[in-house]
Amino acid sequence: MLKDITLGQYYPSGSCIHRLDPRVKLMGTLLFMISLFVNDTYYGYIVITLFYALMVALSRVPFGYIVKGLKPILFIIVFTAALNLFMTDGDVIVRIWKLKITVQGVEKTVFLCIRIILLVLGTTLMTLTTSPNSLTSGLEKGLGFLKYIGVPISAIAMMISIALRFIPILTEEMDKIMKAQTARGADFESGNVFKRIYAMVPLLVPLLISAFRRAGDLAMAMDARCYSDSENRTKLHPLRYRRADLIAYVILAIYMAAVIAIRIIL
Repeated sequence: MLKDITLGQYYPSGSCIHRLDPRVKLMGTLLFMISLFVNDTYYGYIVITLFYALMVALSRVPFGYIVKGLKPILFIIVFTAALNLFMTDGDVIVRIWKLKITVQGVEKTVFLCIRIILLVLGTTLMTLTTSPNSLTSGLEKGLGFLKYIGVPISAIAMMISIALRFIPILTEEMDKIMKAQTARGADFESGNVFKRIYAMVPLLVPLLISAFRRAGDLAMAMDARCYSDSENRTKLHPLRYRRADLIAYVILAIYMAAVIAIRIIL
């Protein structure tokens, strides 16, 4: 399961999506998330799914690689779906003891599952097509106006970038610890879900020690290179909008207009 975590990883393919300005991709991800919560019709979800499929095709990232990111949250999706399926009042379809399945419950469950899945897939696509350095620059530049109200946006952008960069590193470290303890007789596969979770508790101590050690090494490296989050820092590759970025903004505007129009009409 640890190998299936794709959030925070970068998949270089040199596509047109990869070459877009990170501010465009951040705005696109935000609008995509908003469209998921604005829409509540099947036609709207068809438009959203087609738009996402187009972005995946243009990114040239294997769809199977993106879908792997759903496996770690599969339990959350199933648990949430079960709650909405059996706890929603309405026209009863099937009654099992004290539990009932209603028409409204089925519809709400379908919408909720589609929404969660597309939300995770959309965020995953953004991180897969944007390097951590570009993501930091995009956050710092795109949210630069917050510095006028005292928000340390440079430090926040750097922390988010480091957190995303550490996700695959700590995942790999967790996998190594599990293999080492399995070789010493530990069992992480047998038993029910709760027993498996309890069996992974001893992994937390060595993982936290490794995380603190890596954080200390990173802090010393940044200090040795005189890193500062001041506004006077220069960049090797400053962000500049190009023609493709402007075209992408137009496409995003058309996409949001279509979703809102479907919401109003239907």
